[in-house]
This record gives sequence, C-alpha cells and structure tokens, in this order.
Amino acid sequence: MAKRSKQSLGIIGAGAFGSLMAKHLAPHFALVICDSAAAKAKSLAKKTGSRAGNLKDAAGCDIVVLSVPVQKMESAIRDVAPLLKHGALVLDVGSVKIKPAALMRKLLPEHADIVGTHPLFGPQTGKNGIKGLNVVVADIRGGRGACVAKFLAKKLKLTVHPASPEEHDRELAYVQGLTHLLMKVVVSLDLPKFRFTTRTYEYLEQMVEMIRYDSEELFRAIERENPFSKEAKQRFFAAARKLEDELMRG
Repeated sequence: MAKRSKQSLGIIGAGAFGSLMAKHLAPHFALVICDSAAAKAKSLAKKTGSRAGNLKDAAGCDIVVLSVPVQKMESAIRDVAPLLKHGALVLDVGSVKIKPAALMRKLLPEHADIVGTHPLFGPQTGKNGIKGLNVVVADIRGGRGACVAKFLAKKLKLTVHPASPEEHDRELAYVQGLTHLLMKVVVSLDLPKFRFTTRTYEYLEQMVEMIRYDSEELFRAIERENPFSKEAKQRFFAAARKLEDELMRG
C-alpha cells in the first residue's frame, strides 16, 4: 500500500511565532513558508526542513495559516483570497479574534473553511516545549474546528479550549490585556537587579521576562484591537487612581 502523502500547509509570516509554529508543525505537514523578507523565510525553511516559497506557493496549500500582526490581517487576507485552492482551510493565530474572524468571513471565498486560533503562549513560554499549554479554537465557517482541535490535542499535546470569537476577546481583554499592561509599566521603571528579593518579587521578574521582548505590534493589538480592552483598561486605571488617592489621604 502506498504511503499517504502529507497535507501541505503554508505559513504566511516567519516572525517569532511563525518560527515556533514551523518547528512543531514540520513533522506533520509538508510546510511552505512565506514572508515579505524572503531571506527570513529561507532561513526558517532550512532550519525546519521545509520549503520557502512565494505568496502563491503558500496560499495554494491545503491549509493556510496567517501568522501576521492583527494590524496587517486585512491586507494579508485580501492577498491570499484569490490564491486559495477550492476547499482550503484557512487559520489565523492572532491575539484577538472578533476582528480577524469578521475579515475572513467577509473577504475569503465561500469555498474556503475558516478556523480562528489563539495559542496562549509565545516563543518565551514555549521555548522548553509546548505540551500542556493552552490554545483557543474558534470555528468560524465550514465546521472543521473540531478537526483542528483534535490535531492540536492529539498530535501537539496542547490543552484546547473551544470558544466563540466574542467569548475569547471578552476574557482575554483581562487575562492578556491586564498582564501586558502591568508588565509594560514594570519594564518602563527600568529597575536595577536587587540583592534582597521575596519569592513574590521573583515571580514578578519571571512574568516580566516572559513579556519583555514581545513586539510593540503585539502589545498594541492586545490593547487596541480587542473591543473589550477599553473597559478593562478603564477599570484598571480607575482602581489604580482610587488606591493612590487612599494612600495619599492616609
């Protein structure tokens, strides 16, 4: 019996998360990696035993993963839409879900199935392995969300959380929005290395290191592109001002 060939999977965007993703997907798919910086795509392809290609090559795969900043999602979707094969599965890995889901529904051809995903980890938290880490899966169109969830759970050993884009964004406005906001403030303090620390402070340092090198684009996507982030920020700053007032009065 002939050995079944691997499905082709195109990764569009060879940045920090695209690189992490390629490492873990390479054993399971025939990867094609595309990036506006061709040298970056070639380097990642060489490291993962994959193939570097142009946009047409990547968008013509069985599965297409958009690994681009949320701010560039519309442009990427418009670019891949006419290049998709009939019955292709398109996924995104953005940190917000309502906006990308709406754009993909509107701009991608009806013959393409759509699943939104958000791996709740990055290169720092996933550098020692991704087993057991969380990922959100949102079935947008075509009913293939369950297949994606099964692959992520069985093959990559991730903990999968099915959710709607609205459920995702409402929770992540606090879970991710407040975390990144707090860490951004701490990083801006530019604190020295202290000799005397508590266990709690050491945990804070670990949190800072997990987020310190995230891109500015990611931070702004989390704080500006999530429709529920405004409410979360308002509550956070109001609570901070109230505490400051109480301390000053005391």
